[in-house]
Amino acid sequence: MSSYAHRHVVTLDETNLVGNVYFAHYLHWQGHCRERFLADHAPGVLEELAGGDLALVTVSCSMDYYAECFALDTVDVAMSLRGTGGNRIAMGFDFHRAGALVAKGSQTVACMRRAGSGVVPTAVPDELARALRAFDD
Repeated sequence: MSSYAHRHVVTLDETNLVGNVYFAHYLHWQGHCRERFLADHAPGVLEELAGGDLALVTVSCSMDYYAECFALDTVDVAMSLRGTGGNRIAMGFDFHRAGALVAKGSQTVACMRRAGSGVVPTAVPDELARALRAFDD
C-alpha cells in the first residue's frame, strides 16, 4: 500500500495539563497532511482553493487512539486513499511514533464549487484525481 508521509513534531501547546497530546490535534494533523499532499502533488488545486471557487468540505472524520504522544515526540502521519465516488474522496491516516502505531484515522471530503449563495457538488479536479491514484490502498 502506498501512502503519503508527513512528519510532525509535537509542540507543548498541543498537550493538555496531563502532558499528553489533546485528542483533537490528531484531526488537525490530518488536515496538515492533506494540505502538504496538495502542495506537493496538486498545487493547482491549492490555487483553486485559495481563489475561493473550489471547496474541499470535510463530511466525516474519525480517530482511534492506541497510545499517548507527548511534547517533542516525532509523529509520522501516513495518508492513503481509501476510495473515491462521485464528488467524494475517502482517506485513511496512520499515526506512528518511533515505528509504533499510536492512532488511526479516516476522513471523507466532498468537492464543492461556490455558486450563488451556496455550494454545489463538483467532480474531483483532474489534477487531484491523478495525484490520488498513486496513493490508492
